[in-house]
Amino acid sequence: MSFVLSYSWFPSRWIPPIEVSGEIRPAQSVKLLDQVRERIRYLQYSRRTEEAYVHWCRAFIRFHGIRHPAEMGGPEVEAYLSWLSNEREVAVSTHRQALSALLFFYGKVLGLSLPWMTDIGRPQVKRRLPVVLSQAEVLAVLDHLEGTHRLLAQLLYGTGMRITEARQLRVKDLDFDHGVVIVREGKGGKDRVVMLPQSLAQGLRWQLNAARSIWMQNQEAGRGGVFMPDALERKYPRAGASWVWFWVFPQADHSTDPQSGLVRRHHLYDQTFQRVFKRATAAAGIPKPATPHTLRHAFATHLLQAGYDIRTVQELLGHSDVATTMIYTHVLKIGGAGLRSPMDSSSLESADRPPQQWPAV
Repeated sequence: MSFVLSYSWFPSRWIPPIEVSGEIRPAQSVKLLDQVRERIRYLQYSRRTEEAYVHWCRAFIRFHGIRHPAEMGGPEVEAYLSWLSNEREVAVSTHRQALSALLFFYGKVLGLSLPWMTDIGRPQVKRRLPVVLSQAEVLAVLDHLEGTHRLLAQLLYGTGMRITEARQLRVKDLDFDHGVVIVREGKGGKDRVVMLPQSLAQGLRWQLNAARSIWMQNQEAGRGGVFMPDALERKYPRAGASWVWFWVFPQADHSTDPQSGLVRRHHLYDQTFQRVFKRATAAAGIPKPATPHTLRHAFATHLLQAGYDIRTVQELLGHSDVATTMIYTHVLKIGGAGLRSPMDSSSLESADRPPQQWPAV
């Protein structure tokens, strides 16, 4: 399996050129999936996008019996996407992500023209309302969390950050004097500023003290520092071991960086927090499919309920388009607008009878 997926046959045929500063150079990798990674990193896509695109390219190749993608085209792509929709019953967003990965694969990696691209059917995006917790439900979930996990949940609800953004916070990103948190390289590679809840200032200082103890252990043991973005590790070799670049929420153990192979201190794993949050939701008796991302939805909805301008909420959430933020207004149109159901009319007194007194149907 690994021999076939490497696609090392006739490398000069399958390695497309890449334009750099007006010059054309060939891709450095020979293995096909490594070419995908190289091209994604050249275009500076996120690591999550890299993982997703490589996954779909590998799955597409295996679905068609390890045939080389250059020997296939539109019918094979559409057959695979139809299988995802009909057999696997994937969501529309998953279907579109797989299509984007394959179009990137053919256009950017193999360098092949896509005359059949317009013929491939694309599922329509269906509007889905977000799961939103009330303030009472948020407090109930927080009551079943402890320590670092409780603080992280409070930070998600108090700032509207995504879980990935909160886990990747570094010491330098907390500005207690100005009461703000700097979110670095959020979704789309954008930076933004969010408020630092004053009620969490003391808890964050305690968390920094705990993180500093871990950082001091690393220094005494001479262990490697933390991951540095872009070329900063080469430009500032010692910065990764400095305190200001250390994680606010570090992982208890060291781990191996999947790209460089270096053993480093990683930030808190998202799977760990998601499991703890799921147990807390169940213990609180919340009958909703809530996830850590639900706290971000609650943040936006509760700000709008409090009368804050939607443009302000858009900036805090880091949305490029206000239409994305408008989804939270749909939750408020009914329950938050003071509308009265005709069932609540005073003339329908029979509705006040307890269910056990209702006549049998």
